[in-house]
Amino acid sequence: MFKLKISLFSKTKSLEAKIDSFHDKIIDSATIFRKAVNTFFSSDDFDDLKKVSKQIKKVEHQADDLRREIENQLYAQNLLPNLQADILKLVESLDEINNHFDKVVYKFYIERPEIPENLKRNIIKLCNQVADSGEYMGIASRAFFKDLSAVRDYTHKVYLMEQESDETYNTIKKAIFKSDLPLANKLQLDSFINRITEIADIAEDCADELLIFTLKRDI
Repeated sequence: MFKLKISLFSKTKSLEAKIDSFHDKIIDSATIFRKAVNTFFSSDDFDDLKKVSKQIKKVEHQADDLRREIENQLYAQNLLPNLQADILKLVESLDEINNHFDKVVYKFYIERPEIPENLKRNIIKLCNQVADSGEYMGIASRAFFKDLSAVRDYTHKVYLMEQESDETYNTIKKAIFKSDLPLANKLQLDSFINRITEIADIAEDCADELLIFTLKRDI
């Protein structure tokens, strides 16, 4: 199963370039997300975080533009008709991961939550886990177009990161509500970690879809 190692793009090189670039943007967003988290926890100058927020917003806009170009080209030229619906759904799901990276970075910048020292390590850990899940999902999706044999390996990594992020999330949530923080602070932090964890949840849903599309292509 999943032994095919043939590119879908023997006659559609322009579309191949756009989809490759789109996958690059997913991986770029994960990298910038990690940078934003490190900036938030290591710098008191929020102008630094503002710069990173603008950087990920730019990548998110570029990914949106590529998504539209991919959709338009698939429709206008009737490319890959047997896989068209699956490709469109996959691209939309990946774009949602990108959007959430951007939203969480913006949330860091706008809300500037006060995070107790005892929670910092696990929140950084959670952010790295969800960044990994998004990055692995981008790599798994790229494999769908070029090397089906690699899809299962990378979707497995997505699932693993989602499970680990769930465990970290639960640890943080328990610590928040056992703490002596005012209720308003508890609720803000709870909302914050929920939004972070959503990235891994979306990546997991995307991996589910990708495996179904891969099975269909492998038949």
